[in-house]
Amino acid sequence: MKRRSFIGTSAAVSVALLTYKKALANDIMKTKTMKLNNNINHSVCQWCYGSIPLEDFLKSLNKLGVSAIDLIGPKDYPLLKKYNIHNAMCNGAEISLTEGWCDLKYHETLIKNYKEMIPIVAEAGYTNLICFSGNRRGMDDGVGLKNCVVGLKQIMPLAEKHGVIIQMELLNSKVDHPDYMCDHSQWGVALCKQLGSTNFKLLYDIYHMQIMEGDVIRTIQKHHEYIGHYHTGGNPGRNEIDETQELFYPAIMKAIIETGFKGHVAQEFVPTWEDKIAALQQGITICDV
Repeated sequence: MKRRSFIGTSAAVSVALLTYKKALANDIMKTKTMKLNNNINHSVCQWCYGSIPLEDFLKSLNKLGVSAIDLIGPKDYPLLKKYNIHNAMCNGAEISLTEGWCDLKYHETLIKNYKEMIPIVAEAGYTNLICFSGNRRGMDDGVGLKNCVVGLKQIMPLAEKHGVIIQMELLNSKVDHPDYMCDHSQWGVALCKQLGSTNFKLLYDIYHMQIMEGDVIRTIQKHHEYIGHYHTGGNPGRNEIDETQELFYPAIMKAIIETGFKGHVAQEFVPTWEDKIAALQQGITICDV
């Protein structure tokens, strides 16, 4: 194909794809509420819809029949209560993704933060509280693992007392979070085993682990007892989880259900559709097996 012809064809494909997205969005939103199978407990990460005011977004979740949201801190708990939306993954105790438990110099601040936040989360009726390993900064993974154990063991008794599960997120260090330590399932599972507490789990982000190691379904089957929460996302690009990307989410959701998982699966893709709520509805529909 000649270059000029190729450019013309590519432009036509782009226009066709945009038209398809708009038509699909319109078709999806004709249904005001979804009829869910209730095999998956659905949630959604609010940061992906940051252009929508939180209260408006919660109203949309009510309309869709989605009863949970991820990554909301204490100041917005009253708003969640107002719309009867559960906080499936709380945040607010961490310093940052890069400054985490693998580095001893952050332990004093982290221990203080988590000891203050754990009772707040429990008092609000929530269960899960996110944490991060932080970056290596030249540190050996084995040393970082030991450091995480030293620090986390100082908050686990309080978490166990209040029934709060501390969940460390698995993130990719290849594309989005260079140098992040907890970037492979095996490292995270080793941390869980050394801590030896059912109140410490892994937040398995399917998008991130597809980038780092693939073999998603087999990993879920093998290590499900250490996984307390899931995030979705289309790869490449962290956009819609439909046929535009390489993962087949219905099969992944079926594998999760077969493990007996009773926690939440949160949509964490960044919508490219003009109607972001329609994109969310499509994602939840795909995962509602």
